[in-house]
Amino acid sequence: MSSLVPAPDGLVGGRFDVAAAKMLGVSRAKAAELIEAQQVRLLGRTVHKSSALLAGDVVEFDIAEEQHETEPIADDMAIAYEDEDVVVVDKPVGVAAHASVGWAGPTVLGSLIGRGVHITSYGAPGRQGIVSRLDVGTSGLMLVCKSELAYKEMRRQFAQHEVVKIYHALVQGNLTEDRATVDAPIGRAKVSDFRFTITPAGKPAITHWDVLERFGKATLASVNLETGRTHQIRVHFSSIGHPLVGDAMYGANPVLGSKLGLDRQWLHAMRLEFRHPRTHVWTTVDSHYPPDLQHALDVLGAERADHDSADRDHADRNRADSDTAESHAQTV
Repeated sequence: MSSLVPAPDGLVGGRFDVAAAKMLGVSRAKAAELIEAQQVRLLGRTVHKSSALLAGDVVEFDIAEEQHETEPIADDMAIAYEDEDVVVVDKPVGVAAHASVGWAGPTVLGSLIGRGVHITSYGAPGRQGIVSRLDVGTSGLMLVCKSELAYKEMRRQFAQHEVVKIYHALVQGNLTEDRATVDAPIGRAKVSDFRFTITPAGKPAITHWDVLERFGKATLASVNLETGRTHQIRVHFSSIGHPLVGDAMYGANPVLGSKLGLDRQWLHAMRLEFRHPRTHVWTTVDSHYPPDLQHALDVLGAERADHDSADRDHADRNRADSDTAESHAQTV
């Protein structure tokens, strides 16, 4: 089955083979081979590998997919919202957005298709309908497009940062401010292909946060992403000395994560707000905490209650001792 992708704005004006290579994640030589074989082409006009990609072009991929073992389906992945154009899933931890090299577990795309949900053919091969992603270790709301109209419009909305993405994050320590913004560029870390870091050579990244609840040893915050860089929330909070609880990759204390029963970072995509691609009605979809994240909060809440109770008992004893001493002094 062919896949259709509107020419990305950042690649317009460049060579077709260079654009195809970046869109597919392959070498330029491999992209040139696919163009020559007409497995990668443009709708409506004939071009060569050196032809310039123009605004409004639609790239068509007709690449045979490799045969893999049947992908497991995430049966516990709830659908939070669905209509003829979009579907918003509440992604569990341990589910990838789409198939990738080395990943044998369930994916959002594969699970939707396996359930019989129609997904648009627009998008790179294996990533049809996907306009934004969540990490395997992050749970919460993720939008997938069912129609071509939705894919084009939602891709634009995400690219223009018009979609409101609210996450809840539990970070180590007590944040000194009730609200703040981290504005720092993010790029790949030189020490690892999987880690990201603050670097002047990175892409602009802006994270706004507000404190929701304080537990002393950790703080629950509502996070509004103005941009959507890979690992943005994890990198930004780590950079200010407050890594996400359970996020060992970015410096979290593993003892605390283990004590709270966490096997991953405490991060959940809590709300999506967007203008519906067909009706243009402002649409809001909400989620709730999964059991492992709620359990961590319950443990912290119980510890805080015990600590507050101990403080009250101590204060009561001090007052009683003071009253006794004062009474004794008056008697004398």
